[in-house]
Amino acid sequence: VQLRESGPGLVKPSQTLSLTCTVSGGSIITNYYYWTWIRQTPGKGLEWLGYISYSGSTYYSPSLKGRSDISRDTSKNQFTLQLYSVTPEDTGVYYCASAGDIRSMGSYALGESWYDYWGQGTQVTVSS
Repeated sequence: VQLRESGPGLVKPSQTLSLTCTVSGGSIITNYYYWTWIRQTPGKGLEWLGYISYSGSTYYSPSLKGRSDISRDTSKNQFTLQLYSVTPEDTGVYYCASAGDIRSMGSYALGESWYDYWGQGTQVTVSS
């Protein structure tokens, strides 16, 4: 299974960041798999953002304070992160990842070792 992130490299403050993770070699509706977003920022290091499950349920890190949505397009085998009202503090490298264990879904689950699959990451810069 391979994951590939895509999206704009540059976003202006207050705008919405939209990133897509395209999955190949596997299905995002595979039972008991969870599809997540993680970022690495200069200020906070690695930060777990949230997930969408095989059934479509979602959970978000409280640290984002309601600024995010994760959705999916099963016909394209993709899932998407939207982050609203971005600020320069949202600048960083964004990763998508997946695990077949819900115990990997949480703010403590940082780093590739928690996940079965991990994307290469995409740089996002928030700047005017």
